[in-house]
Amino acid sequence: MNWQEVCDHPSLQNLPFKIELDERGKIIMSPVRVSHSAYHGEISYLLRSMLRTGKTLPECAIRTCKGTKVADVAWASQKRFEKIIHEVECSVAPEICIEVMSPSNTEDEITEKKLLYFESGAEEVWICETGGKIKFYAPGKEIHRSLLAPEFPQNIIL
Repeated sequence: MNWQEVCDHPSLQNLPFKIELDERGKIIMSPVRVSHSAYHGEISYLLRSMLRTGKTLPECAIRTCKGTKVADVAWASQKRFEKIIHEVECSVAPEICIEVMSPSNTEDEITEKKLLYFESGAEEVWICETGGKIKFYAPGKEIHRSLLAPEFPQNIIL
């Protein structure tokens, strides 16, 4: 399948799972917990509050060389948003791509997603660990704070 077919398929609408595609078009589904949704919501709110000129994108589908990956939260500048707004999946990643860790995530999976987001054009990738600690990454390295949202907290408290 491709991402357009996944989006249009009636039996895949309103599932309580996060759906992605691998490089062969195989659907990958991951269940989410309430805490995952809460971190997702808090991060989205904080991004919208701090970065008012771009757009916050929850569950953002991004085309990568290994299929469609879905960042839990992303932020795109107005210029990048104007390029991707009418796309089914982002042809270029938003500047910030954020993953909220779930118990089902492996370190290898998250490392691969970071690399794929950077290859697709992300400037930063943030990882929200299960306890709410945020780790910030620029291409090739961990950074102490976000360069695009320097006031963003390093820990989300629910």
